[in-house]
Amino acid sequence: MITKEKVGHIGWLARIEIEEKESDAYAEKLNSVLDYFGQLDEVDTQGVAPTYHVMDIVNVFRKDEVRESMPQDVVLANTGHKQEGNFKAPRIM
Repeated sequence: MITKEKVGHIGWLARIEIEEKESDAYAEKLNSVLDYFGQLDEVDTQGVAPTYHVMDIVNVFRKDEVRESMPQDVVLANTGHKQEGNFKAPRIM
């Protein structure tokens, strides 16, 4: 059970200022959240495999394979800022 005093302490720990008049509302909301977690604890999860993701995706990354690079003229085709086969960037210093 979270009391108004505990809400004040939580606010102090989180370095946020909670007005006295807001403490009751926060206590009620936090108790509601804790009640919901209590309901989740009552759910029978026997036989349910543990999971860390709801989608059946194992690895969405492609394999790290060496492939041919794009030809230099194709890479530079859409830039107007090129010089001697390289991108030309503005001077920094």
